[in-house]
Amino acid sequence: MTSQIIPVDPFDYVVFGGGGDLAERKLLPALYYRDHDGQLPASARIIGASRSATSDEDYRAFARKALEDHVGSDNLEAEAVERFLSRLHYYAVDARAEEGWDDLRQFLDDGGRDRIRAFYLAVSPSIFGDIATKLAEKGLVTDNTRLVVEKPVGRDLKSATELNDVLGRHFREDQIFRIDHYLGKETVQNLMALRFANALYEPVWNSTHIDHVQMTVAESVGLEGRVTYYDKAGALRDMVQNHIMQLLCLVALEPPSSMTADALRDEKLKVLRALTPIDASNVETRTVRGQYRAGASKGGAVKGYAEDLGDTSDTETFVAIKAEIGNWRWAGVPFYLRTGKRLSQRMSEIVVTFRSIPHSIFDASVGHVQQNQLVIRLQPDEGVRQWLMIKDPGPGGMRLRHVPLDMSFAQSFRTRNPDAYERLLMDVIRGNQTLFMRRDEVEAAWRWVDPILKAWEQRAMKPQGYTAGTWGPSSSIALIERDGRTWHEPE
Repeated sequence: MTSQIIPVDPFDYVVFGGGGDLAERKLLPALYYRDHDGQLPASARIIGASRSATSDEDYRAFARKALEDHVGSDNLEAEAVERFLSRLHYYAVDARAEEGWDDLRQFLDDGGRDRIRAFYLAVSPSIFGDIATKLAEKGLVTDNTRLVVEKPVGRDLKSATELNDVLGRHFREDQIFRIDHYLGKETVQNLMALRFANALYEPVWNSTHIDHVQMTVAESVGLEGRVTYYDKAGALRDMVQNHIMQLLCLVALEPPSSMTADALRDEKLKVLRALTPIDASNVETRTVRGQYRAGASKGGAVKGYAEDLGDTSDTETFVAIKAEIGNWRWAGVPFYLRTGKRLSQRMSEIVVTFRSIPHSIFDASVGHVQQNQLVIRLQPDEGVRQWLMIKDPGPGGMRLRHVPLDMSFAQSFRTRNPDAYERLLMDVIRGNQTLFMRRDEVEAAWRWVDPILKAWEQRAMKPQGYTAGTWGPSSSIALIERDGRTWHEPE
């Protein structure tokens, strides 16, 4: 089975930070794949922009190396590579100076001002506002312009509001695409299909039938070159406020009236506003902070956070939270959230555990009747597993087993699983904001996260140490086991 490729309209994609890590690892490979599959029109242009003085030829050499390093060799076809590289151009511009902007405007205007223009800010969040302002002042903003903003949008509610105010002065809200690449993952999309394209799940998607929900976003790596950013952010800002909150919304939202962007985002906003507050009165029983110490990973011995940082720090590299949603659908259903660096393995998954059967007709000899679970794996090996109890095959009498109905996307569809950025980059060109965050969503998430940050400070909750290569501090196990539950063991 192959997916249908729908070409997009002609466009210019300007990537600020075009020579940076994100462009190298994700953006250029994603755009190449879309070109390889025939989705880009012949006249589409991709422009790298940053302060460095670089020629078009040097930028194409940089892009060629990025493709060699980050695109599978099976997809590096010489003709497709040359076609893609011919689309690339480069302009040196400075967000806080005058140089280069007029040249960039002239290049874009030569393509026509009615052409779609997308400006992707793959740069430090500290200059998001500067670039947005310069784009407007230098006459680069047209009716067909889109602005793509990477996370984080602010570091608290105040800074997020201030940044949104700056962006809003120069761009309409429907022109601003606040990107969270988790929302572009195939399995996240399938969560919507599972719930709303089938009659099976939605009738039992509530507190009457669901016992609890777990969400884990685990990384096996450490700082990996993000020292300056990460020590100022920490796990709560870096992962919970955006990625995990978005996943929680998609699991918990009410059925929208349609799949239009605002219909979906209206329901996500209701979830965020219904979250039970966590503050100084309950932060010690609802949250856990951790920081990795020296330990071991699959690659061997690894340093602790302080050694990686080169200094002592109270920044958390692990967070576990027991969240609750105060509405009729989810009253009494805990959502256990955890994320961290230097954990046992790289893995992201959502586990929906259904309530136990009310009465077992089987005696103890058949085995323990376990709760049904729906496991949605985001990475690696994207797929969905529904765990059920069945009879163990054979003539030896009744024995029950807990087994999964397994759908691996790679095996089921036997096709390359597109990276999330491929979908999101094309959605920007299409003007489809369904998978992007609206301003009020971002600010509602900060309204819930800010009191947690303040409560940690008020209660002087220092991060608890955990050994690299484990699943976090022991107190994160206690957080869920106090309720008679346990974290799902990854397979």
